Amino acid sequence: MALISRFTRTAFWLAILLLITPALPADRSVIEQAERIDRLHSLLVLQRGEPVIELVRAGPGLDQPANIKSVSKTVLSALAGIAIDRGVLTSPDQRLVELLGDRVPDDGIAPWVAEITLGHALSMQTGLRSTSGRYYGRWVQSADWVAHVLTRPMVDRPGGRMIYSTGSTHLVSAALTAASGKNTLALAREWLGQPMNVRIPPWLRDPQGVYFGGNDMHLSPRALARFGELYRRGGRLDGRRILSADWIRKSWQPNGRSPWTGDDYGYGWFITEIADRATYYGRGFGGQGLFVVPESALTIVMTADPNPPSPGGRHFRHLRELVALIIEEFKP
Repeated sequence: MALISRFTRTAFWLAILLLITPALPADRSVIEQAERIDRLHSLLVLQRGEPVIELVRAGPGLDQPANIKSVSKTVLSALAGIAIDRGVLTSPDQRLVELLGDRVPDDGIAPWVAEITLGHALSMQTGLRSTSGRYYGRWVQSADWVAHVLTRPMVDRPGGRMIYSTGSTHLVSAALTAASGKNTLALAREWLGQPMNVRIPPWLRDPQGVYFGGNDMHLSPRALARFGELYRRGGRLDGRRILSADWIRKSWQPNGRSPWTGDDYGYGWFITEIADRATYYGRGFGGQGLFVVPESALTIVMTADPNPPSPGGRHFRHLRELVALIIEEFKP
């Protein structure tokens, strides 16, 4: 009887101990895995709009702008969508040569260039030879970036395979500038920065003054997370319509396919499945990333060392594994 009594008392106090001892945080394994990724500077995870992980290992932190590299393409796509919503542009089917006007060279361009649309440029299906990778240096050292892109050899038809090229998205920035009469920085601040209440500092411009379309924008991780939330919430933020839900659907609809990962690509967004969840992401050199997982109500931002050399595909696989772990840890 005494033994039973002692057992009962022990069980009672063990139950009390379990009630008053906090559980191990669900993000412990996520943070441990993140800290093993050498180049990673910060990790910010929101679920249902609330931060559940805030990790800073290096870089400017969560509140100061960082170079988001080619995640800029994802932001640029939103500007194109807002321009269509506002009637500045008509549709993704609008031909770029009509928008660019006298920016189009008189000679040296292939006949198919006239068939390239805004949508082709956003999905990097212009058919023009890339300006990225080994071609990048020559392009950004040229006297006219737009003319250089448009006079590249055609290596596929417009609307054909995805050819990763920041030159294609720079054409979008030039088209936005020509159609609106405002530079891309002014549009970004007016259409995104002000309504989202985020700071968008100036970034690199080409020799003609066009802001770099698709690279070198600077946003803080918190600002980039707000942008991801805008898409996760269907184009509304803080009760305000900023971007149409129709544009988000079009942006998340596959057009081409990445030759490196096999993931689909829409308008500025890669489209894939991670941990059995539909996932949409923008990716930048060095390990910059924005991942939106609507079914899990997750928005994930990563910043990393943006300096060469590139860590390559193996590094991105580590980031993808980290996203998979986050999805598993925070499944509803």
